Amino acid sequence: MRVGSFVLAAQFPGQGQGEALHRAVRSAEVAEEAGLDSVWLAEHHFVPYGTCPSAVTLAALLLGRTRHIRVGTAVSVLPTVHPVALGEQAALLHLTSGGRFSLGVGRGGPWVDLEVFGSGLDAYEKGFPDSLDLLLRWLREPRVASDADRFPFREVAVVPRPQEALTGSAGDAGETAGGPEVIVACTSPSSVRLAAERGLPMLLGMHVGDEEKAEMVALWRRHARAAGRTPEEVHLAPHVSAGVAQIADRRTDAAEILQKAMPGWLKQGLDAHVTVDGRARTMRDPLAYTELLCGLHPVGTPQLCADRIAATSERTGITRFALLVEGSGDLATTEENVRRLGAEVLPQLG
Repeated sequence: MRVGSFVLAAQFPGQGQGEALHRAVRSAEVAEEAGLDSVWLAEHHFVPYGTCPSAVTLAALLLGRTRHIRVGTAVSVLPTVHPVALGEQAALLHLTSGGRFSLGVGRGGPWVDLEVFGSGLDAYEKGFPDSLDLLLRWLREPRVASDADRFPFREVAVVPRPQEALTGSAGDAGETAGGPEVIVACTSPSSVRLAAERGLPMLLGMHVGDEEKAEMVALWRRHARAAGRTPEEVHLAPHVSAGVAQIADRRTDAAEILQKAMPGWLKQGLDAHVTVDGRARTMRDPLAYTELLCGLHPVGTPQLCADRIAATSERTGITRFALLVEGSGDLATTEENVRRLGAEVLPQLG
């Protein structure tokens, strides 16, 4: 079982953006001190839901400040960037961190981001598969050319190549030899099939429960087998389940912490999203959504949290977790939450 934190750099009502980012960085540092496996960084533009606009940039900072923990993006939004630029950044972080970087990518949403960055709605609605394939080629081949409509270019050399690891210790060389891990955020059957056919693990969102995640894993396995993936690849695919974690001596206390803080953040943050084409949006009720998350995820005593993580793993087959730990909105409470996750929950999971 590998348990990590999920960091949004959320800006809660009454907080400044610098405060949100400071809490994000500090929680990641504490995650390594507490023995967590990984830190997963979200990326958002123009909204207080998350104040980190570049997950790879924040990943670079955290990789420099830590020594052992894996740092990943959850996710870098592919329709708003050039796949080669993202591939270069991923290769750089992979090589200079000794293989501790994971690149999570996703389709994002139909937000005004597409207008600001000049990619357009078509990049969101149709362009994700081609962008993903170009990114994968960049991370796997020594030279790349592209005849794609959106990104046409002559053949160029891949520099730095992700496979060009320094020959240090055998462990270091082995960790970096294959290039950075690539993981795909999946929210629909089409994205599950896309990831499976390419043999890429999935990141599954915190808004869905065990039953739906189990169904998505089963669908991924069917598509992966049909695409010719080996039984070992299919069985051992390292999918990641996103969730929320809040630890207290009583379950009611843990839930109360989140129910007091998260609805205000959710309303403020989600209301700020603007669609690029004026399409209607269906908004979740912030309090009901908070209560849903408390019911789906490890929120409660250390024993309850350990049991909940173990149950999700048993039901879905997923053994990696990215857990939102900043739901209180408070730095001291977040640090304590992370430390208790490492000291009181992880030992029960083996």
